[in-house]
Amino acid sequence: MAPVGLPPGFRFHPTDEELVNYYLKRKIHGLHIELDIIPEVDLYKCEPWDLAEKSFLPSRDPEWYFFGPRDRKYPNGFRTNRATRAGYWKSTGKDRRVMMHAAGGGAARAIGMKKTLVYYRGRAPQGVRTDWVMHEYRLDDKADSDDTIAIQDTYALCRVFKKNAICAEVEELQEGQCSMALLEGACQQLLAGSHSTSQEYYQTPSPDVPAGSTSGTADADDDADKDDSWMQFISEDAWCSSTAEDSTSCVALAG
Repeated sequence: MAPVGLPPGFRFHPTDEELVNYYLKRKIHGLHIELDIIPEVDLYKCEPWDLAEKSFLPSRDPEWYFFGPRDRKYPNGFRTNRATRAGYWKSTGKDRRVMMHAAGGGAARAIGMKKTLVYYRGRAPQGVRTDWVMHEYRLDDKADSDDTIAIQDTYALCRVFKKNAICAEVEELQEGQCSMALLEGACQQLLAGSHSTSQEYYQTPSPDVPAGSTSGTADADDDADKDDSWMQFISEDAWCSSTAEDSTSCVALAG
């Protein structure tokens, strides 16, 4: 099925419970999924660096989601074949249960399992570890009927990402938050400085001096200062030129 058109700024970050209880469960049971955003890909026939172009999500997203059919390593066994042409996926750590929380605050119950795998280049045991990581989700809901339990293992839902890409995105977000914090701090300092300056310019008059009462002498001095203040902006060059005749006229004018 072709990918749907996604609106600008769309991000797909579901929880483990949502991945298993909605997307994977509906895929296995053949039910309609409201948003067709997870394609079906045979992950173990692709190299991890080729998966971005198969994703329905924007290529700049650092993680991708796929439905993958369970390919058995042996016809009658339970081990999954996780070898690709250039390497293999190796499980690390213990499988973790995916829990579903009851709506009314009741006890949570297990509905699936989550396995973490790391991609190695080459062949075991000389494979070289890479930064590619996969979270493989399996449906394991004991509340299903006997008929549906038999098909729970037909598909897995996988989340693939590269560790360095995720870390870079987090660091970029943190740097952006730091920059905003610095900007907010600078603005606050600027506002505080302007507030203190305005207080210096607009001080409350002293109670000893009545408002609007000034002496006649002070007014005369102020008027004289105002009359002469414009003179400081006029240079001598405006009155006198560099020639000898103008120098003489300047002296005469000064006399």
